[in-house]
Amino acid sequence: MTEVRDEEPARGQQRPEDEPGTGVVTVFGRQLKLLRTRAGLERAEFGKRLGYSADTVASIEQGRRIPQPRFIDKADEVLGAGGLLTALKEEVGRAQYPAFFRDMARLEASAVGLCVYATHAVPGLLQTEDYARAVFQMQRPLLEDDVIEQRLAARLMRQDIFTRRPAPLLSFIIEEVVLRKPIGGHGTLRGQLEQILLVGQNRNVETQVMPTDREDHAGLGGPFTLIDNADGRRLAYTEVQDDSRLYTNSPKVRELEVRYGILRSQALTPCESLAFIEELLGEK
Repeated sequence: MTEVRDEEPARGQQRPEDEPGTGVVTVFGRQLKLLRTRAGLERAEFGKRLGYSADTVASIEQGRRIPQPRFIDKADEVLGAGGLLTALKEEVGRAQYPAFFRDMARLEASAVGLCVYATHAVPGLLQTEDYARAVFQMQRPLLEDDVIEQRLAARLMRQDIFTRRPAPLLSFIIEEVVLRKPIGGHGTLRGQLEQILLVGQNRNVETQVMPTDREDHAGLGGPFTLIDNADGRRLAYTEVQDDSRLYTNSPKVRELEVRYGILRSQALTPCESLAFIEELLGEK
């Protein structure tokens, strides 16, 4: 990945490799077409064997559509590629994230610990499929349907972190107002609250609620995430209005560490928080 410097913008503006028709998605498409033609398969026949239309195959070969992991695995098998396509799966998968989040996704995938403070919506790592889809559908300007599905798949794929071994230590502080906001409707919110309770049962996960009526509140500066790497480094990530910033070896990291510690002391304890969420479910 690109080396992160002190207070480095996390690629808020679109980079050349993010443009349609360039980057790893196009490399994958060209490789796929080469292997398909060498195998003597027309797009229609190849698509039929994979369970996709010829138009979908064409879009992927031309770098206009990001292939899903299942497509990559099946294509590698059908074409006898011996892993040439699956070797690109991880990098292709990252292309599903918006440009401003890709560095964070890369760090998150190898983190040994995360501390997440959420003020506007349930953290992506905790979101149900219905809740996440509603979040993407509400974005303005509107996202195309295929972009929503790509980002939804990428967000759900990030939740593999909960089954990773060794298990990373995960801490979440969520504002009470977030847990009352019926994004996607009350049924979707209920399912989301149940999901938070379920994940909160894991021994490596601590979830805390910050009550709205707290007079002392250290988080007025907005949401942020602390990331602990396997090499012992701690980084910080902030995001607002589709722009983001990564901090490392910086006084800003220490500042946010202290702020998170204060927030944990001001919020409900993990046990109190789970009980609070159960009470919310009883109200719905």
